[in-house]
Amino acid sequence: MLTINLGLLLAVIVVLRLRRRTHSRSRNDEKLTVVIVLALGVVIAPTPVDQGIGEFLGQLASGITDSSR
Repeated sequence: MLTINLGLLLAVIVVLRLRRRTHSRSRNDEKLTVVIVLALGVVIAPTPVDQGIGEFLGQLASGITDSSR
């Protein structure tokens, strides 16, 4: 089974999104970039709140995966 490090995946997405030219981005595109960067901060920050959010999202993803079987 292949596992993907979520922090690394989000970092790659942020780098790819920020390589685009600034004047070709819409407001919605910029908002999405901000949300992705905040998600990356939640994933890599070692605070208890962030760990709780990560555990909740992990349980949510497990539930969705289990329900599709």
